[in-house]
Amino acid sequence: MLDKFFNITKQGSTLRTEIVAGITTFMTMAYILAVNPDILSATGMDKGAVFTATAISAIIATLVMALVAKLPFALAPGMGLNAFFAFTVVLGMGYSWQFALTAVFLEGIIFLLLTAFNIRELIVNSIPLNLKHAVSVGIGLFIAFIGLKGAGVIVDNPATLVCLGDMKSPSVIVGLVGILVTGVLFARNVKGSLLIGILFSTILALILGVTHMPENYKFVSLPPSVSPIFFQFDFSQIFTIDMAIVLFTFLFVDMFDTVGTLVGVASKADMLDEEGRVPRVKQALFADAVGTFFGSILGTSTVTTYVESAAGVSEGGKTGMTALTTAGMFALALLFAPVFVMIPSAATAPALVIVGLFMMSPILKVDMNDFTEAIPAFLCIIMMPLTFSIADGIVFGMLSFVTLKLLTGRYKEISPVMIVIAVLFIIKFYFA
Repeated sequence: MLDKFFNITKQGSTLRTEIVAGITTFMTMAYILAVNPDILSATGMDKGAVFTATAISAIIATLVMALVAKLPFALAPGMGLNAFFAFTVVLGMGYSWQFALTAVFLEGIIFLLLTAFNIRELIVNSIPLNLKHAVSVGIGLFIAFIGLKGAGVIVDNPATLVCLGDMKSPSVIVGLVGILVTGVLFARNVKGSLLIGILFSTILALILGVTHMPENYKFVSLPPSVSPIFFQFDFSQIFTIDMAIVLFTFLFVDMFDTVGTLVGVASKADMLDEEGRVPRVKQALFADAVGTFFGSILGTSTVTTYVESAAGVSEGGKTGMTALTTAGMFALALLFAPVFVMIPSAATAPALVIVGLFMMSPILKVDMNDFTEAIPAFLCIIMMPLTFSIADGIVFGMLSFVTLKLLTGRYKEISPVMIVIAVLFIIKFYFA
């Protein structure tokens, strides 16, 4: 039945290969079950509830990818997007996490509509390619910075803003040793290196007293209730400029992240058609829209397609059976909430730093010879970690792009959408 539904044999695969591929994908992205609650709990959200919301939203979105799109891709709350949610919208801009969840909820609705009317591809095509690459790179630096800060490797300093932390601190030792161990695992092509790195770091954190075992050593239990964060929306400010900026950033980052991942992983799996298009791409985009919509209701940040899906594809996964297996693994993980919740920031720092490294690769695609392209890309990249804000990085990148193109007489390279965005950003800076 599964073979017939997913066309496993027809795609040149086997049921065993698909299952192994699905487990491999889960192993490479299961770190999100520890990292997402850790990041979002910084806003005051209940850590256990976020764990459950993370797992369930991943299950829902990945099931849609498996059963509707029938592609071997997995989804979960996205890295970078959760950092924007916590550190920019809530801790940076001073809004409540309920406000941020409302933005994600609206994003989910908009994505559903844009996908239904085939508009998402049009919007993506209107943004300069170099800025698309720059956003990924900037988020990579930002995520790595958050990881180093969480482990205490980087601390604040009144004279220099930031400086090196106490190298004798147990938290710093856990973070740095974890980065080295995770790096060695990747260098040796060990499957599930990120997850293994987190587990190793957590054990070291237990030894050094950075964290403690679950109460009564209860490792298996029913998942925590999502009630503290379920359907917690704040619609009182949905028509403000800040909401427009936040909503656009969520839409912008998620669109490029998802489309880029779909194309990249599909290319690796040799699934692109003659014109370089992803098969059933509309259904694939529908999966992350559904995941984001229901994820916001459950209480988590934007859901997106994971580049770690490439790990499963590398194992031979070619059909939705791979994604179905990954969804099943996330369901199983729900029973181990105490294990994931006890993982400290220092233990997730290695995953954040390494994922930051992965997101840096598009820098090779940025045109450094054209200064009207290179300068906006550089400002976008460097301003994200320096302002501790993904949104501010995007603002600097887009405004400088529009300005440089206008002043050099290359206004034809600016899309109408970019003009509208630039005007919104100027209004935000000087009139809001």
